Amino acid sequence: MSSDIAAPPARPPRPIVTPCVKVCAVDGTLGLCLGCRRTLPEIAGWARLSDEERAAIMAALPHRPDPMASLTAGLG
Repeated sequence: MSSDIAAPPARPPRPIVTPCVKVCAVDGTLGLCLGCRRTLPEIAGWARLSDEERAAIMAALPHRPDPMASLTAGLG
């Protein structure tokens, strides 16, 4: 007779907060995503960052230049 005890069901991973708005295109001049204003290294490493590192980046995003402004500057 086996005394195997069933392990409790695994919990789903905790969701990671992200500023992504699914508009993924990077401005070549600024190097910022047009949708969320993160850099490519920030986007690529997002899942590996600590909660504190992600929070610091998210707090800085509103203060970064708007990459859409450079694209629309010549229009009008």
